[in-house]
Amino acid sequence: MGLFTHPDGTLPTILTVPGLGGSGPSHWQSLWETSRPDTHRIELGMWDQPHRNAWVTKIDQAVRAAKAPVIFAAHSLGCLAIAWWAEMSPQPYGWPVAGALLVAPADPDRPDTAQELKGFAPTPRKALPFPSILVASTDDPWIDIGRARGMASFWGSHFVDAGAQGHLNAASGIGWWEEGRRLLDRVIAASADRSGHPLRPGEAKSILAINATDAAQEYYLHK
Repeated sequence: MGLFTHPDGTLPTILTVPGLGGSGPSHWQSLWETSRPDTHRIELGMWDQPHRNAWVTKIDQAVRAAKAPVIFAAHSLGCLAIAWWAEMSPQPYGWPVAGALLVAPADPDRPDTAQELKGFAPTPRKALPFPSILVASTDDPWIDIGRARGMASFWGSHFVDAGAQGHLNAASGIGWWEEGRRLLDRVIAASADRSGHPLRPGEAKSILAINATDAAQEYYLHK
C-alpha cells in the first residue's frame, strides 16, 4: 500500500510512543524503527518514572518538529500519553496528527494499577481528533478486554480483539508483528486521500471498520 503525500509534498512520519520502561530491541516498535525509514521513536525520557505532563510536552515537540502529517504507533502507557496530548493540545480533525495505531493500552484507573501509572489517571474520555485503531488482547495483564473496548469507545477508535496475545509486546512472541503493520497501513489509508487531504471522519471510519477491524479479527481467529 502506498503512503499518501501531503499537498506540500511531505510524506507522513510514523512516530512510535513506547510505554513504561520503553521498548527493548525485540519489541515490534523497535523492529519497525530499524526497518522503516519513515518511523522514529519519540524519546519521552523518564521511562521508569513517567511524568504525564513531561511526556505530553515531548509528544507535542515531536509533532511540531515532524512538520506533519504524523501517524502515531503507540504501546501501553504510550496510548494514554497520546490521549492526554489530544486532550491538552487540541487540533483540527486529521491535522497535524493524521492517525494512530493504539496497541495494548494500560489502564491507570484500576485499583491495583502500578504506582508509575497513577499519574495518567483518570483516562481521558474525549474523542481523538484523528482516525485510530485500538488493538487489545483478551489476556493482557495490564487491562481487561472490556475496559479496552470502553477506551476505544471514548476515543472514537475502531476496536480490534487480538485474542490471547498477552501484552502484545516482545514477550508475546509476535516479533515484527506483521498484522500490526497491516493495521498501521490501514490507519494511513484512512487518514488521507491520494492527494494528502484528510478524509472526512465518516469516510475514515468506513475504511477502518470494514477493512481493518474485520480483516484483523479474521486473521486472529483463523491463524
